Amino acid sequence: MRLLPHELKPLLLRCKHNALISQIHTLMVVSGLFSNGNSIAQLISSYGKVGDLKSAHKLFDKSPLRRVDSWNAMIIAYSKNEFPVEVVNFYSQMVLEGVKPDSSTFTVVLKACTILQDLEKGEEVWEKVVDCGYENDVFVGSSVLNLYSKCGKMDKAGAVFEKMQRRDVVCWTTMITGFVQSGKGREAVDLYRRMQREGMVGDGVVMLGLIQASANIADTKLGSSVHGYMIRRSLNMDVNVLTSLVDMYAKNGELEKATRVFRKMPFRNTVTWSALISGYAQNGFAVNALQLLIEMQLLGFTPDVASLVSALLACSDVGSLRLGRSIHGYAARKVIIDQVLSTGLIDMYAKCGLISCARAIYDCIISKDLICWNTIIACYGIHGHGKEALTLFQQMKDQIEPDHATFAALLSALSHSGLVEEGRHWFDIMVNEYKIKPSEKHYACSVDLLARAGEVEEAKDLITSMETKPGLAVWVALLSGCHKHKKFSIGELAANRVLELIPENTGTFVLVANFFAAAKMWDKAAAVRKLMKETGMTKVPGYSAVEVKGRLHAFLVDDTSHPQYEQIMGLLCNLENEMKAMGYVPKTDFVLQNLEEDVKVKMLGIHSERLAIAFGLLNTAPGTRLLITKNLRVCGDCHEVTKFISVIVKREIIVRDVKRFHHFKDGTCSCGDYW
Repeated sequence: MRLLPHELKPLLLRCKHNALISQIHTLMVVSGLFSNGNSIAQLISSYGKVGDLKSAHKLFDKSPLRRVDSWNAMIIAYSKNEFPVEVVNFYSQMVLEGVKPDSSTFTVVLKACTILQDLEKGEEVWEKVVDCGYENDVFVGSSVLNLYSKCGKMDKAGAVFEKMQRRDVVCWTTMITGFVQSGKGREAVDLYRRMQREGMVGDGVVMLGLIQASANIADTKLGSSVHGYMIRRSLNMDVNVLTSLVDMYAKNGELEKATRVFRKMPFRNTVTWSALISGYAQNGFAVNALQLLIEMQLLGFTPDVASLVSALLACSDVGSLRLGRSIHGYAARKVIIDQVLSTGLIDMYAKCGLISCARAIYDCIISKDLICWNTIIACYGIHGHGKEALTLFQQMKDQIEPDHATFAALLSALSHSGLVEEGRHWFDIMVNEYKIKPSEKHYACSVDLLARAGEVEEAKDLITSMETKPGLAVWVALLSGCHKHKKFSIGELAANRVLELIPENTGTFVLVANFFAAAKMWDKAAAVRKLMKETGMTKVPGYSAVEVKGRLHAFLVDDTSHPQYEQIMGLLCNLENEMKAMGYVPKTDFVLQNLEEDVKVKMLGIHSERLAIAFGLLNTAPGTRLLITKNLRVCGDCHEVTKFISVIVKREIIVRDVKRFHHFKDGTCSCGDYW
């Protein structure tokens, strides 16, 4: 039997096993088809499709005529079988032998360079593309765009894109997704608008990129628009698209929409669960996040590192040590505890009051990255251990260069500990030696450091020296210091600046109102409270929580709803009698309302942290350490009371307020009465 050239291709297309291809190979030899270069290329391609690269290579080496189609057949065979290094090597050999590559060659080789992240080789191939006149080939062009975007060189990708004479949907998609992956969401959106103006219609991949861009630039309106567009056009919304929608809505605080999309999904994966858990945790809904983690496991999904880190963040937020430890144990059994998870554990233990456990985990990390260093420095800072934070910083700078976040953590730590001289020194070092331009955060920390120490005039001068217009955080820091030290003249200036910036946080309005009340500027205090009412703002109710037997118990001011209310108030009454015998005098100036003195005393006695402390004392064994989590700053009178209680009950009581930790033991606080 002899084989004719026109019979070869359809015959090879039906072959799915190398045994049949070998038989056709034999027929080719008998039929004398080895003088036909096209036939050889087809046979090489067939060997490649079934994964028999050894036979393909052997045939190629024995070929009497190796034209570009034979080289391409080998290059494509290696590409399809995921051997990018061999693809590049074959291409290099081809060029050395003087064979001119064509569009197919360049497209496949550029793809291999992208997989290998070999930008240098890819640019060398692109130079050859231009030399051979294929720079306007849309397939080759989209391949080089993909190379540049995957290597993070969007400026170079943009330059190629702008020179292209013809662009298809793949080119536009590659550029849009490249901008998204490079963290340039705004550029991605702008390019999509331009794509629309040029009459191109985006596909599902473009829509996915836009959803991710919407999440990155916090543009929920755009994300919702894309969501609606996909529904109207009946575009396929697979698990990746729907997960991105959940992530986009959750990151932007649209948790109801995120949950609605999540619940309607026909299929969810671990990434989907992680996106929703992260959204709830990062928006302050820790309980919801933890409930989702439990539901996720009950439905048979194994939490990944991202969902575990989010759950740890939720534990940190509410101070749930028992659950945090449970997550730590689960992670130790089920996953590899990498640096990201270790950093999450450091943060969780520190924010649940156990800085020693946080340090133990930190010490076990062999190769510490910048985020790890920054986290432990910040953790020591919120616990009031400024000197330890400074020691860690000095160790760090000998191993890795600190960044702007490092200095923010350090300056905050020094501020919490009242280390004024050190704060001045390292602020100057940051600017003059590390050439880091101070941000709003750095100025806010430094102003807080000075103002908290009573150096409000110097703090005001620092604000005046700023090259940019001072923001809200800077003026709030100055106002807090003026409030603490009763510097009413500069404080009034700061309060007025705060109001001019129209704060969105109700707590900031309350600070301004309280400052005016402390300065006995009752009319101004009333005006601020009236403004809050007119704008629909209400004061965030202060609450305190304590964990007892793995369950969190939260208390509001004068919380009479608790079943143990009578016992709680009875214990507080007994404690107050003992405290007064020890010299306690209520600090009624912390009740910033124009009321009778006895009424002020009664108001202090029902503060939420006192109720939480009493409940904890009633329901835990003697000597048990208590951790109280408060959503506002602890007041000065409650701070004094807790010192007395720690002596009477002979316990360590830790209070974590919105700013820092206070460790009360034997009548003293770790803050040194400096907060």
